[in-house]
Amino acid sequence: MRRLVVVALLVLSACGGIPEGIEPVDNFELEPYLGTWYEIARLDHSFQRGMSNVTANYSLREDGGVAVLNRGYRTGKGEWDAAEGKAYFVGDPSIGRLKVSFFGPFYGSYNVFELGDNYEYSMVAGPDRSYLWILAREARLPQAMLDELLSKAEAAGYDTSELILVEHDRTP
Repeated sequence: MRRLVVVALLVLSACGGIPEGIEPVDNFELEPYLGTWYEIARLDHSFQRGMSNVTANYSLREDGGVAVLNRGYRTGKGEWDAAEGKAYFVGDPSIGRLKVSFFGPFYGSYNVFELGDNYEYSMVAGPDRSYLWILAREARLPQAMLDELLSKAEAAGYDTSELILVEHDRTP
């Protein structure tokens, strides 16, 4: 948990940014976005290094924000790790742009720029092109859908050859 908090601080230091040319989705609805998402692919960062079986769970907070629970398995240590945070919309709640915090007043970018019609997948950008997550409602995406998302990420300027495909073979 301590490691996730430290890494979250690094991510959050770039509060509110969005990569040039990336546009968060419009017509975003929070209710269908809530629930559990499986991390399908990500760019490498120290706070997630060596993690498999990564999930994110989003739920509504009493203050109208979003409670965030990220969980993953640290393969090298043989243990589960989790980080709790909170997120709030940046501006219009019908735009997929939020700020997320795992530590105090420090917030980082959470920009949903691709979203399935039925909220079955999501691509999330951080403050710059060194942060990218592909999320899905299932632990695996059909290969054709994954290939399409990788093409979209590449077209958006991401180096998809650097993506880590996340294994899902354990449950907490």
